[in-house]
Amino acid sequence: MQPSSPTLSIVVPAYNEAEVLPVFHARVSRVMRALGESWELVLVNDGSLDATFQIMGDLRRRDPHITIVNLSRNFGKEIAVTAGLDHARGEAVIIIDADLQDPPEVIPALVAAWRTGFDTVFAQRRRRDGESWLKRATAHGFYRLMRKVGHIEMPPDTGDFRLISRRVVEALRQVREHHRFMKGLFAWVGFPSTRVLYDRARRHAGRTKWNYWKLWNFALEGITSFTVMPLKCATYLGLFIGLLAAIYLFQLILRTMLFGNPVAGYPSLMAVVLFLGGAQLVTLGVIGEYLGRIFNETKRRPLYFVERYLPGESAGGDGEPSLSRPAEPVLATMPD
Repeated sequence: MQPSSPTLSIVVPAYNEAEVLPVFHARVSRVMRALGESWELVLVNDGSLDATFQIMGDLRRRDPHITIVNLSRNFGKEIAVTAGLDHARGEAVIIIDADLQDPPEVIPALVAAWRTGFDTVFAQRRRRDGESWLKRATAHGFYRLMRKVGHIEMPPDTGDFRLISRRVVEALRQVREHHRFMKGLFAWVGFPSTRVLYDRARRHAGRTKWNYWKLWNFALEGITSFTVMPLKCATYLGLFIGLLAAIYLFQLILRTMLFGNPVAGYPSLMAVVLFLGGAQLVTLGVIGEYLGRIFNETKRRPLYFVERYLPGESAGGDGEPSLSRPAEPVLATMPD
């Protein structure tokens, strides 16, 4: 740790959050002033198409605590969180979304739990206001499925909103896989953890970036990142179909021997062929999901590129890009 490093870093991934950023900054600043700790606010612009980056710049000119990491394009939230962790310098790092569904007023409770000796303090949702029953039900089922098949103790009803210590940050920085499921990685690295309960609010402004198709793909990402259970299910499906085929063949031979074979109907034959063809395609699709991930990992591309890095004045920076910290992920920068 550098002598000038703040006690707390707040990492905020943002994509098209121009409407809510000023309010978010005001609430976070009020909470951190009351907390009385040295801090920095690391805003990660994940290739936003609106005025998010401009508003970040305006806020930075007024607040020396703000550091901006502007990614070269949209890489997705999981990569944006990783970029924020790579640039955060605090003894502890708080990850929070900009949409104010996770209230910044919970931060003091996270810090208090961290002070008692825990490396990870995750905020667990007691209520989820503004979400449909379908989204709540699917989220409930997904978290419990991951606990059963993922071989990780991922706490239920918990998002990215949490505090992690410096040694957890350094552990996560060693994990450079492209298909990142951060909620699983937070649990996978281990270290002592505890929870803080809170009520999740409605989005303050703007529109959610998550539709059901994206959530479905996100769930697939999590499942395939931490378990090979889908491959096992494909194997079990093949064995089950093989067993049914053997039973059908046995009864067909027996019936032919007893009653002869009048060449039974075409529809039943087509049904069996289509069923077997569908099962084969599903199995190939599951294998293809894993092969695609292996293909992407073997290319060893950088996780992201930074178009511009603007450290806050309280970070001891002069506004010029940093090429020494972090060295591995930052491969392309431009001056302020």
